[in-house]
Amino acid sequence: MLVYHGAMWEIQNPDISHSRTRLDFGKGFYLAKEYGQAKKWAERFVKRRYQGTVNFYQLDMAQVEQKFLTKTFAAYDEEWLDFIVANRKGKRVKQYDVIHGGIANDRVFNTVELYLDGLISETDALGRLQYQKPNWQICIRNQQILDEYLHFQKSEVC
Repeated sequence: MLVYHGAMWEIQNPDISHSRTRLDFGKGFYLAKEYGQAKKWAERFVKRRYQGTVNFYQLDMAQVEQKFLTKTFAAYDEEWLDFIVANRKGKRVKQYDVIHGGIANDRVFNTVELYLDGLISETDALGRLQYQKPNWQICIRNQQILDEYLHFQKSEVC
């Protein structure tokens, strides 16, 4: 499958050790299934007067799913919310090699933040999230997968 990563520069050889912690699915290399989603991430750098680049990769997901521990969050539900909150708080969560699921975009992020700050209940947060269509992301948290199953194709400067 063709996947994309928005960044400041071309990344031919992704390295998990350079990833940030306390993200939606924890420390890992994040990919989008949709070109437009990766381009939006790359354009955030352009808005800050940096270069923005969309990287294109081929990912052998069928092989990855056969050989590694994967988790899919099909919706913004209680399990997804608990997982996102735990990661953002730096708590220990089950260690998956690959995680698929909805990204906490600006609107979703605001709801998660209100919940994190104790300003709304879990029920209220889930009620707000049920009407949001997930923007899909893939988080690869195992360097072996990046090295063996993710193949750089090209990059495009925004």
